[in-house]
Amino acid sequence: MTDRFARRRELLRKSLHKEKIPSLLVQRETNVHWLTGFTGEDSILFLDPQREILITDSRFVTQLADECPNLELVVRKTGRGTQTMDQAVARTLKKLGIRSCGCEADTMTVGLRERIDENLKGKLDWVSTHALIENLRAVKDAQEIREIRQAVKIAEEAFVSCLDKLSPDEREIDFAHQLEQAIRNRGGSGHSFEPIVAVGPRAALPHGRASHAKLGENPLLLVDWGARANRYVSDLTRIVITGKTHPKLEKIYRAVLAAQKAAIAKIRPGVECSVVDAAARNSIAAAGFGKYFGHGLGHGIGLDVHEMPRFNTTSTQILEPGMIVTVEPGIYLPGFGGVRLEDDVLVTKDGHEVLSTLPKSWNSTRAAWVT
Repeated sequence: MTDRFARRRELLRKSLHKEKIPSLLVQRETNVHWLTGFTGEDSILFLDPQREILITDSRFVTQLADECPNLELVVRKTGRGTQTMDQAVARTLKKLGIRSCGCEADTMTVGLRERIDENLKGKLDWVSTHALIENLRAVKDAQEIREIRQAVKIAEEAFVSCLDKLSPDEREIDFAHQLEQAIRNRGGSGHSFEPIVAVGPRAALPHGRASHAKLGENPLLLVDWGARANRYVSDLTRIVITGKTHPKLEKIYRAVLAAQKAAIAKIRPGVECSVVDAAARNSIAAAGFGKYFGHGLGHGIGLDVHEMPRFNTTSTQILEPGMIVTVEPGIYLPGFGGVRLEDDVLVTKDGHEVLSTLPKSWNSTRAAWVT
């Protein structure tokens, strides 16, 4: 386990060397975990070519001894003579003689940076970094891939179990709660994000949240959900049909399914993300619904539900083996409803593997009411 995290820190050191950044303070909790294995919070990792030091407090000393036994610690004082995080960071940097240091500019607050400067009397040159660690996290190792596979499996099993007891009087929010319980019953730690459960016209809201609308109000049900297992996530979307539908819905569904298939077929190492996005977008435009697909095609998943890379019209990022991405085209017609299909896809050495297995042909996800 230690070697796994040590290898990641060496990858980060190589990135810092390439960018000519002498040292880095890592503040984002997810990034600290990815680099060290530490599952606590309120801690900052300092890293340079020779050292790696976690600045933390006494609440986590025992936990760190178990999770990161080889990591050097700076334990800031609490209680009498309390030492704030900015004071602990400043004291550590001063003791090490650090004159230039990188920071995660999208995470570190202006206030924290100013307080550190004040403690150091302005004797530190800051170097802002953006997505430095996130780009490394985009490529998953073998264990991360196993964790995400498990998160997909749990999410799918939980979803099927909830469909088996669907009631027309059940509300969107009830379904969301039952889905979370089903995930926990199968070993997950809960939803990977607040699920979207949308009936009928509400399915036209790409990020609509579960409401008190009853599932029996309309035969169209869109469910966008995911499970979190061992900190890693899945992200899926399916359309459930509960009765007789308007012919237009089938036409929209088939257009979305064709677009998703076209995009997934493009996924392989060396392909630019915008090319994958264009495959789906062009397919939907050819079906006559281009103006009703207004979001990016998908994104990476891992410790967070939105990671690198991103599928959109401008992304020049190149796909690499080990990346796991969502492919989620959609068509949304205000006042009528919407269709989105989403699967989690692994980029392999010679192509791709769709990790999710739930059926998605038209009418394949039908549910009979339990009365």
